[in-house]
Amino acid sequence: MSNKQTPWSIFSGPNLGYVMEQYDLYLQSPEEVDQELVSLFEEYGAPVLTGNSTATGTNSPAVESNNFEKVVRAIELADAIRAHGHLTADIYPLNDREKNDSRINFKTYGLTPADLKDVPVGFLLQDAPSTVNNGLEAIEYLKSVYTNKIAFEISHIVDVEERKWLQSKIEKGVVLEGLSTEQKKELLKRLTQIEGFEKFIHRTFVGAKRFSIEGLDTLVVLIDELVRQSNVTKTKQVNIGMAHRGRLNVLTHVLKKPYEMMFAEFAHVPSESFLPKDGSLELSEGWYGDVKYHKGAAYHSPSGLTLKLAYNPSHLEVVSPVVTGQTRAAQEATDQSGMPVQDKNAAYAILVHGDAAFPGQGIVTEVLNYSRVRGFQTGGSIHIIANNMIGFTTEHYDSRSTFYSSDPAKGYEVPVIHVNADDPEAVIGVAKLAHEYRNKFGKDIVIDLLGYRRYGHNEMDEPLVTNPQMYHIIHKHPTVRKIYGQKLVDEKVIQDNEVTKLDETIFSGMQEAYDRVKELPQTTAHEIIIPEVVLEGMPELPTGVEESRLKKINEELLTWPSDFTAFKKLEKILKRREEPFKGKGKIDWGHAETLALATIIQDGNSVRLTGQDAQRGTFSHRHLVLHDEKTGAELTPIHSISDAKASFTVHNSPLTEAAVLGFEFGYNLEDNNSLTIWEAQYGDFANMAQVMFDNFISSARSKWGLKSGLVMLLPHGAEGQGSEHSSARLERYLQLAAENNWTVANLSSAANYFHILRRQAKMLKEDAIRPLVIVSPKSLLRHPLVGADVAELTEGKFETIIEQPGLGQQTDKVEKIVFASGKLAIDLADKVKDGDGHEFMHIVRVEQLYPFPEEKIQAIVDRYPNLKQLVWAQEETENMGSWNFALPYLLDIAKGKDIKYVGRVHRSSPAEGDIDTYKVEQARIIEEALKSL
Repeated sequence: MSNKQTPWSIFSGPNLGYVMEQYDLYLQSPEEVDQELVSLFEEYGAPVLTGNSTATGTNSPAVESNNFEKVVRAIELADAIRAHGHLTADIYPLNDREKNDSRINFKTYGLTPADLKDVPVGFLLQDAPSTVNNGLEAIEYLKSVYTNKIAFEISHIVDVEERKWLQSKIEKGVVLEGLSTEQKKELLKRLTQIEGFEKFIHRTFVGAKRFSIEGLDTLVVLIDELVRQSNVTKTKQVNIGMAHRGRLNVLTHVLKKPYEMMFAEFAHVPSESFLPKDGSLELSEGWYGDVKYHKGAAYHSPSGLTLKLAYNPSHLEVVSPVVTGQTRAAQEATDQSGMPVQDKNAAYAILVHGDAAFPGQGIVTEVLNYSRVRGFQTGGSIHIIANNMIGFTTEHYDSRSTFYSSDPAKGYEVPVIHVNADDPEAVIGVAKLAHEYRNKFGKDIVIDLLGYRRYGHNEMDEPLVTNPQMYHIIHKHPTVRKIYGQKLVDEKVIQDNEVTKLDETIFSGMQEAYDRVKELPQTTAHEIIIPEVVLEGMPELPTGVEESRLKKINEELLTWPSDFTAFKKLEKILKRREEPFKGKGKIDWGHAETLALATIIQDGNSVRLTGQDAQRGTFSHRHLVLHDEKTGAELTPIHSISDAKASFTVHNSPLTEAAVLGFEFGYNLEDNNSLTIWEAQYGDFANMAQVMFDNFISSARSKWGLKSGLVMLLPHGAEGQGSEHSSARLERYLQLAAENNWTVANLSSAANYFHILRRQAKMLKEDAIRPLVIVSPKSLLRHPLVGADVAELTEGKFETIIEQPGLGQQTDKVEKIVFASGKLAIDLADKVKDGDGHEFMHIVRVEQLYPFPEEKIQAIVDRYPNLKQLVWAQEETENMGSWNFALPYLLDIAKGKDIKYVGRVHRSSPAEGDIDTYKVEQARIIEEALKSL
């Protein structure tokens, strides 16, 4: 070893501890150590200090050479407490889980209390309290911080600044700064209200389902504190998504739904008369309705903060992406051209999860995955696991493979804080920390609120049947109100009789509220009345755009900055879009879409389009975002069009269908001025998002009164590419079609696509709006028979049916009419050409399948006196596609005429996997559809 003066004197405290750790690692695996440190170790040996250093102007702790290993072990112990203290923390109210302190026991590291006393505090703890004077006290202090009622998991966080910030907050003790006497009294009052509400319902409405919060009462306390912090940061909106448990309590106490309204719903009498007259509470309900623990609300507080609890079906976790989509929309200003302007402080999401659902439902990790993706991030959601330690009747060991239910979050570098739900002051401290972390780092954070469930899954359940050990403990366990009340009595904050009196007063107030409810007349079940505007359907609107405007838009879309180098082949393809405006060629599907979207933002509606390959388009047909061939820089030409009055954005999404579709549904709910479009990579991939179609998009209005104009593009068409790349499962959307709940279209015309998008945008703020499902084309994207002349875009409207040009002219000769949609309609058109030789028939393209254009089709049928047969032709199998949906309508229209199906036979798979087999079958269908009688 060199005799030169060593460099170790420049290190002090934890910095020296770090160097010591690195030296220990160097001895084992030198390749894992920074090369500069390796060079120092090679030249100067071990980092040993034998006296006080003045190199930095501060006094560093002295470490004798024979104490070096002891210090390293003490540092390892301190770090172990930080990383593994949660394993022995007092975070379980029932105290029914084994605790493991082996990783934080000084004996594990070959240390004694005397050894630890010799270790300077600075090596183990920065900013130590004045009461900590040596290494042993430092270790005990760390244990008190990391193994009490709050436990932390932050060692998985990669960002050093983030980890240091959290560690500093934890070790300075700011999480538990304590409450004033008045705050403690208010907290006890709140706990009494929370428990009293549940007790009142339990006694008054015996056996009624309410999914009680009891055992997790402090969930309301936690949300209360988040709301208080939101007022401090002048946040405008907080969106809450949660399941059943505790929902009624949150509605009542956080969103201020009056007790009378809640009790009226339990008593099955009208509650509208108790709605606050000041407009502070907004509720909506559809004509079909839903159970009370699925309902949401919006509360406008005097401070200006709006709280929204999302309406939610029984499939619990699926509300999370809807709420994050609402949050993104609430954060964005979309009234200017270009990209939306996002203010992450304007709104944020609180997502409350079940402990079995958080690791069990894949949509949870889908939401965590996009939490920092640019098109979907919201600056961090605050996740709360309402941890009952059980899922219905299933114990944790049958419910997951992880130690904690929160563990999936760690894969996304999300901090996890476990907190004992029986310690309301700890819960408040955790809420403050979570809110501050979200604001500082713009990331998600998880609070694992560990409690229990006082009763069964619902109030008619007997949990002792399936979970006797847990429930024998629960039945003996005092409530958090009782625990906290006794704590305040012991602290001499209040007297014991005051705790009892508070309970009686609050219960009495609830009884008075219920007495007012009992004065209402008893009623029978309400009549189901569908609003007239829904029954009337979508109006036929003129949606043409003058040619000069379209031409100018087209020119601006094809004018790029001089320093932008487009991919030459793509540039050539896009420049062809000039030709239709010069009287040459057609406007294809992608071109018509771009022109429609450009006119929509000029009209003042923002546009948001997402999907796994939305920017380019799965089939390389869209190209809304261009990439510089040399630099990779992105260019969105639509941002440069003149007279735009709203924003435009298109995002490639993560490889996620369910969460992204839910996000877009939520976005459109919050921003009804936005034409929000989701595109599946292939239509069949929407299978992964079926729960969103079933529980939200198809039925949200009839259940909850929620209006949406969301557009879904589902590529569809048999082309010999196998089942998943053929069928959008059209039949499923038709099966869900009722009460004019949405529009389902299978288009064969780029012009019709242009007009239906513009119609949807024009209707966004109208009561008649509804979602739009388009089974969009693949091979037809560039087909000349699908392309549009400029004149088709300048005039007209969306047509629900299109009659085949050249056919049906000689009315006396027509004996059959073939009805077809989408790709098969074009295959038939391609075959008949100008109609020569097919005078005996007519072809009608049914562009809108639902609502079925029955009257227009009837008018066409009535035109032909010698008509004998109606044919429904489709390329899907007989048990799929639109045949079974259309048949009842055809039976009404035919009035005894023959009805025939032409298409593939019944199959379990929607399409052939071999292209040659496909061609043979497709040719048969076309030939059979076109043959004479």
